[in-house]
Amino acid sequence: MKKSVIVSSLLAALMLFAGCSGSGISIENAVPDKKIEGSSLYVKKVENMPEDFILGMDASSVIAEEKSGVKYYDFDGNEQDVFKTLAQAGVNTVRVRVWNDPFDAEGNGYGGGNNDIETAVEIGRRATKYGMGLLVDFHLSDFWADPGKQMAPKAWKEMDIETKTRAVYEYVKASLQKLVSEGVNVRMVQIGNETNGALCGEKTWFNIQYLMQAGSKAVREICPDALVALHFANPEKAGSYENYASKLAYYNVDYDVFASSYYPYWHGTLENLCAVLNKVAADYDKKVMVMETSYAYTAEDTDFNGNTISDGGTIAKAYPFTVQGQANNVREITDAVVNGMQNGIGVVYWEGTWISVGQNSWEENHALWEKYGSGWASSFAAAYDPDDAGKYYGGCAVDNQAMFGPDGKPLESLRVFNLMRWGNEPELKADAVEDTVLFIDLNGEIILPDTANAVMSDNSKSAVPVTWSVTDADIERMKAGGEKTYEFEGDADGLAAKLYVNMVEYNFLENYSFETGELAPWRVTERGKASELYVEDKITDSLTGQWHMHFWSSDKNSVDFSLEQEVADLPAGEYKFSISIMGGDCGNTDIYAYALVDGVEAGRAPMSINGYGNWDAGEVTGITVAEGQTVTVGIFVKCEGEGSGAWGKIDDAKLNSVKGR
Repeated sequence: MKKSVIVSSLLAALMLFAGCSGSGISIENAVPDKKIEGSSLYVKKVENMPEDFILGMDASSVIAEEKSGVKYYDFDGNEQDVFKTLAQAGVNTVRVRVWNDPFDAEGNGYGGGNNDIETAVEIGRRATKYGMGLLVDFHLSDFWADPGKQMAPKAWKEMDIETKTRAVYEYVKASLQKLVSEGVNVRMVQIGNETNGALCGEKTWFNIQYLMQAGSKAVREICPDALVALHFANPEKAGSYENYASKLAYYNVDYDVFASSYYPYWHGTLENLCAVLNKVAADYDKKVMVMETSYAYTAEDTDFNGNTISDGGTIAKAYPFTVQGQANNVREITDAVVNGMQNGIGVVYWEGTWISVGQNSWEENHALWEKYGSGWASSFAAAYDPDDAGKYYGGCAVDNQAMFGPDGKPLESLRVFNLMRWGNEPELKADAVEDTVLFIDLNGEIILPDTANAVMSDNSKSAVPVTWSVTDADIERMKAGGEKTYEFEGDADGLAAKLYVNMVEYNFLENYSFETGELAPWRVTERGKASELYVEDKITDSLTGQWHMHFWSSDKNSVDFSLEQEVADLPAGEYKFSISIMGGDCGNTDIYAYALVDGVEAGRAPMSINGYGNWDAGEVTGITVAEGQTVTVGIFVKCEGEGSGAWGKIDDAKLNSVKGR
């Protein structure tokens, strides 16, 4: 059990967060040592939170935002240094990403804040001034590093591993010396960002560990009191964290903190997060933390660029997209780290200050993104990253997940960092209405529910009467419109409600999109030795619902299996069968949907894999079934694989009768 201690004085707070710093900054500690009073936010106290628990905010884009004309305010509407506002709300640590050289040959910035070490120094000085520690995130790249890409800096691209290792050591050491010489309080240092088996252009652990060791060595020399963190993503991927931790232990990599990203839209359950990090903590005696998380307070876009997360039912929505829902997300994750994890030391909210640079037009904003780097990427990034940033450059896609509004004023949810220590429980009230999602057979009766679930400020739910804006003409349109999803609005006791009606054909298959979380009644016949072949819970990779069949292998010619289901007692008649697949890195393939009637092939449909998100549906038609016959339907998958193997997802299997038979 962790001892709960309340911060007792400003002096104690300053001593607490001392890590690695020089001098020259006039400290005006603004982190409160008492509860903020008068907040309307409902926040249940996180019991047992240690005094030194990290309540962090990644604020990497602030400088670029300010250069673009953004102004930040305090809770009373007065213009104020945003770092002071963060501290006053209870944030005790600021995280900043650092890229080696995020500029092209003409000095044009790549965007994303143009976060070189000079930018980190400015952010670090301001964070230190207001009593917060700095968490330095070395990407060891010139631009974004994440599970999808880990590119070496331009200057290091042609280096062999020995030369690159020396370069990492010298770069991290020199960068930290700059921070220390400016009086910045460096509390923690990350070596790499979301390094899921790759770092700085290296893709083998034999080489990756050299770079991690070099960075760690530099931290120990320049900031001996700072913690060394390694950062990974995708905790929902079975066995991945155990694999990473075991590799680090095998190579005896020197680090203190095994950190994870956790975005509830994509990364599974909190229970799973606790389980995988607890295993690392217990087996390898490491501290653990959530290094990145965020949640939307609205589905609306404010900068004409579109959002990564919005409404529409395509992501797991654990909380309403409201200010209270955003705060509930932070509180629940913090509680999981404090009370559900062994050696849990902190939570960092990602880019809570990254807001729209303007609300007039895309053209005005685009000019600012290009000039000051306040969008996620500028067109100049094409020189370094032509395949991603060079094609999809633009503004901020997470402005609806910030903790400041588009006007620069803090949202009430920002105060959750302070209120979690003490608790704040005003009278419960309805915060939003849960989306109502229906699946109705094309030949069935359309009956709409007369209640919807109101989500209360504590995230509990209560049924309330609802009136839907659905007319008789809408009902007839849905019956005649074939398979389609319709969206309607409603009024639920004064709150806005949304209804999604999915008109579907009757499906004679059970567990057609694997939503039970189990394989049955499907069965797998495996002819190869794929590394992974299981039912996966990941809504962003699913065609329907949250679950799908997942396969991946690291070896060529090891993906070779069939997935099928047997259906008996079908009414005599004609049927059609369809199933969908998407994936990548598959090389030469032999993939097809098939149907058997009493063991005899009744048809097959060739299929292909064409990259992430490009679902291919194979449809077998003309399946004639007599009384008493048994039908078997399925998909045959064989992939040679390119380089490191092949991966894919299978979903949305349907066996439908053909009308008119």
